[in-house]
Amino acid sequence: MPEKHLFEYAVIRVVPRVEREEFLNVGVILLCASQGFLQTKYELDENRLRTIFPDLDLQELRERLCAFEKVCAGRKEGGPIGHLGTASRFRWLTANRSTIVQTSAVHPGLCCNPQETLDRLMQELVR
Repeated sequence: MPEKHLFEYAVIRVVPRVEREEFLNVGVILLCASQGFLQTKYELDENRLRTIFPDLDLQELRERLCAFEKVCAGRKEGGPIGHLGTASRFRWLTANRSTIVQTSAVHPGLCCNPQETLDRLMQELVR
């Protein structure tokens, strides 16, 4: 039986008007520290977003989600946060904030393959 690894994930949400607390799930961020895995995956359904949030600035949203990818990747591209360890970057990305891109609470689980788990969660929670 393949070895299972602890992972943590959060759902990435678009929250155009934080005072209304309305959101749309657009992605997932997953950390599997024992495998050195930190990755985000997102998908923007522009028609759905425009139907629910007609005034949404899609370019700004893409830039913010791209910043999530850069922080996950680490290194220079991730700015000062990108130089932190994998778990610290995950905690920074999933911290509570009042902005257009927010995350759900963090949830744990066990997996054999973090990439397959990220793909499965994306299918179950976003698509």
